[in-house]
Amino acid sequence: MKEWKEVKLGDVLELQRGYDLSRKQMDNMGTYPVAGSNGIIGMHSKYTMDFGVTIGRSGNIGNAFFYRDKFWAHNTVLFVKDFKGNSSKFIYYLFKSIDFSSFNTGSAVPSLNRNHVHQLGVLIPIQLKEQKAIAEVLSNLDDKIELLQKQNETLEQLAETLFRQWFIEEAEEDWEEKELSFFGKVVCGKTPPKKKKEYYGGDFPFVKIPDMHGNIFITKTTDTLSEEGKNFQLNKTIPPKSIMVSCIATVGVVSMNLVEVQTNQQINSIIPKSKYYAYYLYLYLKSKKEYLNILGGGGTATLNINTGTFSKLKVIYPSDEIIKKYDRLVSPYFTKIESNQLQIQTLTEMRDTLLPKLMSGEVRVKLPD
Repeated sequence: MKEWKEVKLGDVLELQRGYDLSRKQMDNMGTYPVAGSNGIIGMHSKYTMDFGVTIGRSGNIGNAFFYRDKFWAHNTVLFVKDFKGNSSKFIYYLFKSIDFSSFNTGSAVPSLNRNHVHQLGVLIPIQLKEQKAIAEVLSNLDDKIELLQKQNETLEQLAETLFRQWFIEEAEEDWEEKELSFFGKVVCGKTPPKKKKEYYGGDFPFVKIPDMHGNIFITKTTDTLSEEGKNFQLNKTIPPKSIMVSCIATVGVVSMNLVEVQTNQQINSIIPKSKYYAYYLYLYLKSKKEYLNILGGGGTATLNINTGTFSKLKVIYPSDEIIKKYDRLVSPYFTKIESNQLQIQTLTEMRDTLLPKLMSGEVRVKLPD
């Protein structure tokens, strides 16, 4: 490891606090992303950096993002003002490998002080070419993940376009409306008692709303149940290709599961009684996001659609024959999405396993001549 050295983070880069920009001041007709602690939070007509790396300063602290092009660094982030001759992509992955939670200043809202972060001791390669080689390995995996994600977005958009054409633009006046419960069994999730530690930490997926964001198919969850935890509420188990809908607080997020799962009480699910209902119901419920938000209002501060209301949701029912034809048309799209999602999971696990090993020097990369 003589080719690596231990330094303070402030020796290899300079961080600076981002710039104030309120929601009202943002020009969302602009072309430059506004970089916040959770990623892009809006657009603007001006930029502060040509490219670069940010970490969350306030709120979601330590969350790292890399921007290839011009962006506005928001006041909720720290951005790298000077890389001091080091690889920007390597610095990004270095940030990804650091747990910044210990640098929280202890205020009501978690925050990072750049002067404290500058004092952090880190081990880095001396040679720039080794920094770049490490970054390239990780970046190649991220690029493949991003490509598959974009492909999935395109495939889903194609299915949504066909859905609008078939069931909205060309809808027949004599088509019936059925309650959602007509199409299958509705199940409200439930959380096993937290005090029962033996109910958690197994191999059985337990879905919460954050697991659903950005995922058409659920392949992995943050929390899991043990066999004992699953059996505690066996009637809450939903089979593959059920449709899960967030119904409390964050309303209208829709996903499907690829394996048996259970969900928490913020999610209502429908188990289709016929397999050809699955993609139709998924897209129908996605198209009703605004209506679901209105339905969940009810004059309360927190949006909430109870299971009874969810079960009675009106769904257009053209006929089984028409839904079957539509299912045959879009099934190849969803089959490809499913395959891509599983590849994304594999690549993500590979990247997350390699990241700490590469960034610590435990695994070395072959350097170019």
